[in-house]
Amino acid sequence: MSALRIVLTILFIIVCIVLTAIVLMQEGKSAGLGAVAGAAETYWGKNKGRSMEGLLVKLTKLCAVLFMVLAVVLNLNVF
Repeated sequence: MSALRIVLTILFIIVCIVLTAIVLMQEGKSAGLGAVAGAAETYWGKNKGRSMEGLLVKLTKLCAVLFMVLAVVLNLNVF
């Protein structure tokens, strides 16, 4: 096994663990009974992109792309 393949495999494992942790940290998308009464349109509901939840969504997307790219590269048998 070449050194590059070992480094990519270790990076892949780290990305897998980080992706799992980020997904588990996110809140559920269901608003419950508050959505029926219109309570979902609060300050936090409107500004979710600037909050910690918005950051977690962006990090999830980034880790998912890294996961897919590393999975394809490691499957290429070029090394």
